[in-house]
Amino acid sequence: MRTFVSAVATVLGVLLAAVAVPAIWLDRSIVQEDGFVGLAAPLGRNAEFQQQLAAAAVGTIDTSAVPGFLSDLVQPVLEDAATSLSGLPGYPAAWEETLRKSHRLSFPEAAAEPDPSGSVSSLTLDVAPLVALGAGEISRATGLPLDPPGETLINVGQPEQREWTERLATYAPMGYMLAVGSGIAFLLALVAARRRWTVLVGAGIGGLLLAGLWAVGAQVGAAQALAADTGNEVANMFRDEFVAAANADFAAWTVGAAITGGLLLLLGIVAGISSRKRPRATR
Repeated sequence: MRTFVSAVATVLGVLLAAVAVPAIWLDRSIVQEDGFVGLAAPLGRNAEFQQQLAAAAVGTIDTSAVPGFLSDLVQPVLEDAATSLSGLPGYPAAWEETLRKSHRLSFPEAAAEPDPSGSVSSLTLDVAPLVALGAGEISRATGLPLDPPGETLINVGQPEQREWTERLATYAPMGYMLAVGSGIAFLLALVAARRRWTVLVGAGIGGLLLAGLWAVGAQVGAAQALAADTGNEVANMFRDEFVAAANADFAAWTVGAAITGGLLLLLGIVAGISSRKRPRATR
């Protein structure tokens, strides 16, 4: 009976861990604002993406208040601002604020302040901080006052993907409860086991299998995300770079799981060999 209980508890612990670890990663890296910003911040060092994003941001600046006879003067300044925007001292802070504002639109329930307009129905980037930076630079260069908008949205996903973000915000935090349940199950397995090394072996094998399963699942999920065309070149570049960054980040978790599983398996095998040698030594 004790062997049966130990085996069931070990399997239960592995199954709970199979869901808990990806859920915790999603919560920490996607749902939580700081995790999302940390994951997406390196995109600010991608020169090609940032150049296109800067051009798109500057292109939305409203110059209708500029007198017609000055339009020829303003146009070269706009083009120069689009080229030099990513090199401005305030660009890193504006990019980070862009990510934070965009995250609050995609995960309104996780944000301190919900979206006031309620009109966002798909995944979006709010590049208003970049627009404000560009408008300020143009105003300094021309002496003309420009009033940047409070919101400048670029769609980077489809409405059904927006629904997935809402589900993530609801269910991903449950991963911590599942992790606690997994830990309790493994403790129960150790307490009930007649040969505790078998629990270590089982947990180690389970960890190795889960690492492989998560790696395959991550590749499948990345392929599906990359297959969804946003219809916008800038959005497609953001999608490609963000998916690659997320895949690399989660890969580190799967490697950690594989190492942990291997160590548990090795420890269990050593403990099993030692337990078999001990009775012989006492004879």
